[in-house]
Amino acid sequence: MNFTQPIIDTSTEIATGSSADLAVIIGGRDLARLRELARATLEVIRMVPGAADTSIEQEADQAQLRIQIDRFRVARYGINVSDVQDVIDLALGGSPITGVFEGDRRFDVVARFVPAARGDAVAIGNLLIPRRDGGRVPLSQLADIRVVNGATIIARRENQRQVTVRTNIRGRDQGGFVAEAQARVAQAVTLPPGYQISWGGQFENFERARQRLAVILPITVGIIFVLLYVTFGSALDAMVVLFTVPFSLAGGIVALHLRGIHLSVSAAVGFISLFGVAVMSGVLYISEVRRRVHDGGARSEAVIAGARTQFRPILMLIVVAMLGMVPASIARGIGSDIQRPLATVIVGGLVSTLFLTLLALPAVYSLVERARHPRGSAPS
Repeated sequence: MNFTQPIIDTSTEIATGSSADLAVIIGGRDLARLRELARATLEVIRMVPGAADTSIEQEADQAQLRIQIDRFRVARYGINVSDVQDVIDLALGGSPITGVFEGDRRFDVVARFVPAARGDAVAIGNLLIPRRDGGRVPLSQLADIRVVNGATIIARRENQRQVTVRTNIRGRDQGGFVAEAQARVAQAVTLPPGYQISWGGQFENFERARQRLAVILPITVGIIFVLLYVTFGSALDAMVVLFTVPFSLAGGIVALHLRGIHLSVSAAVGFISLFGVAVMSGVLYISEVRRRVHDGGARSEAVIAGARTQFRPILMLIVVAMLGMVPASIARGIGSDIQRPLATVIVGGLVSTLFLTLLALPAVYSLVERARHPRGSAPS
């Protein structure tokens, strides 16, 4: 059993091939061998702490009615293979013979044999196939009819047969769970030549997003640095403002830990949004200090007075943004699993930004100024 919703189920299957948190995809040639490997993998995955709703995605072999038409016998009676197939389609599946209108809607009327005439292999073998001379021949004389076990689904990935072991993850982060599962499967399951295992599902989507974020985050910080350098005309001042980024990062990580939320793509997007507000608070403070120094004030006094003066603007900036995210951070309805990590990161990061910007940033700025203007040298 797997509990999901239609939209996300369809979207994840299109994006990753499976709606599960983790899909262990075993590819190869022989379906029987694939199922043996899948059963062995299933037992390993079930033993990993955090695994839930674990199962093999493809159903086991089921009884099927197989009708194999003998072309030589059909030709001996002067019957076309298509004529035999038409009778089989009509008897078992039914064929539309006319239509019925109900208002502006049209429905097909389908005719097929009664259940007694198609209930078992013997009854189906007694179906009469018309000949061109007007005679009729039982289907059992034209085809081999038997009940066999066969696959209900033959899934393929990159033109190769596959069987998927699926599992959801409860109470653990995806990265840690998958790392442990990969180690256990590699140790317990030996793959024959020509068979391979790939890891997909939501984990595959998470990996793609993580790789993109690994590129986007440095680019974002780099763009912020360039804009700060253009604003202040000083690389040191730009670096001081960027110290608000780890300030906010610390608060966001602590908030996730306190609420027991694992790092996810949603949380990573929250960190990116958080960086903008944090940098703005740093810009307000550094701009005030530079203005006071430009007006002739002492640097040591400007550092303290700037923090005191900008307390209210920074407080308003951060509190307004934080209050807007509080409802999403405590949400429990549909879609809250996406909103909650993002909002939690922003709320926790803004709290740490508020205090660290006004307490730690002045100290950092004082150290930078001492290094830039050591005693005995005139400020430029």
